[in-house]
Amino acid sequence: MKNFLIKYRLTNGTEREWHQAIARFISALDDDPDLKGKISYRCMKIRDDKAYYHLAAAADDQVIKVLQQREYFKRYTEATKHVAGGDVVVSPLEIIAETAHPPPPSLPSLASGGG
Repeated sequence: MKNFLIKYRLTNGTEREWHQAIARFISALDDDPDLKGKISYRCMKIRDDKAYYHLAAAADDQVIKVLQQREYFKRYTEATKHVAGGDVVVSPLEIIAETAHPPPPSLPSLASGGG
């Protein structure tokens, strides 16, 4: 598994429009028959701030190559650079340790008071 952290600050555009663009990108990932189930993508932001953090995980290097060829990925990458004013940091991550069973996506976030 290849894991990445993408971080930036929203400096151009509105939060609402950007959140819609993120949702469209994730929908495209979910709908892509070649990538479905091979990529995990989450976007989070610091509450009451403009700092965004995306966690991306791909099954392997081949999955990343396929993704990078997709037009929707190229558009989203350019849009991310634009909303961040060109200041986007992508860092590869190493997992040091993790729980045996990550929570299912349907569980509410503890940070949002849901747990």
